[in-house]
Amino acid sequence: MDGMKRIEQALSAAVEQSLEAALSHADGPTCPPLLASAIRYAVFPGGARIRPRLCLAAACACGEDDTSVADHAAAAIELLHCASLVHDDLPCFDDAPMRRGKPSVHSAYGERIAVLVGDALIVLAFQTLARGGANAPYRLVPLLSIIGRGVGVPSGIVAGQAWECESDVNLREYQQAKTGSLFASATMAGAAAAGADPGPWRALGDCMGEAFQVADDILDAASDATRIGKPVGRDVALGRPSAVRELGLHGAIRRLNLLVAEAIDSVPVCSGAEGLRAVIAMEASRLIPRELADSVL
Repeated sequence: MDGMKRIEQALSAAVEQSLEAALSHADGPTCPPLLASAIRYAVFPGGARIRPRLCLAAACACGEDDTSVADHAAAAIELLHCASLVHDDLPCFDDAPMRRGKPSVHSAYGERIAVLVGDALIVLAFQTLARGGANAPYRLVPLLSIIGRGVGVPSGIVAGQAWECESDVNLREYQQAKTGSLFASATMAGAAAAGADPGPWRALGDCMGEAFQVADDILDAASDATRIGKPVGRDVALGRPSAVRELGLHGAIRRLNLLVAEAIDSVPVCSGAEGLRAVIAMEASRLIPRELADSVL
């Protein structure tokens, strides 16, 4: 097994263990069984888990001295991402019947439970973050601020979702809020969890977030539901802004390649910079199938 494969497996294992630990606090005897089941259904099995993996990779690159802080921060970020997917799939937004290759939460459990699942995951995320910072309160305060900005207003996930309700939308601002904000939170939180200055880590998260959204737009336009585990053609059907609609398929793929290069170049000076660049390249290689890019360009 090569070195990158070992790193990939270690990151994946750490993320899954942290999520299991977080959900153990939501599965007590007093929790309504349907809600408890739906919460787990929303989180497992996961998708790419790219946000928490970036968080852990950034913390490692900064030379973290307490892995538990980053582990909890990574879990919190993924719980917030899962919450956003549950809400995004609701009939009032995307009305998506599938997510991650299985029925979406509202399709499987009903709309009322789905709303509660999203709400519960948001609360659980910040409870998880608080537990992780209990032994390092001086790191908890910046983590709360960083992650809170990534999901709230004026420019977090909530704002990104609200832009879909507007008639005049700036594509970059929309994508930065809906997708990029939590990626920026992931890289900045990783640095903060390790006791480093999070400021220089924002550019990396911004680039990775925009790259991920552009890749998602490409898959929505040119892939199929079986491959990506959710309906395709939704951007056109719902009239949503997308890189493909604005730049065309060729232009969107060129934009994706540029963003990946910018992300690799934006890694701040740190002890683990070389390894982190390799992780970013590995994550980027999975954004869209190589054969799809080759068939278009």
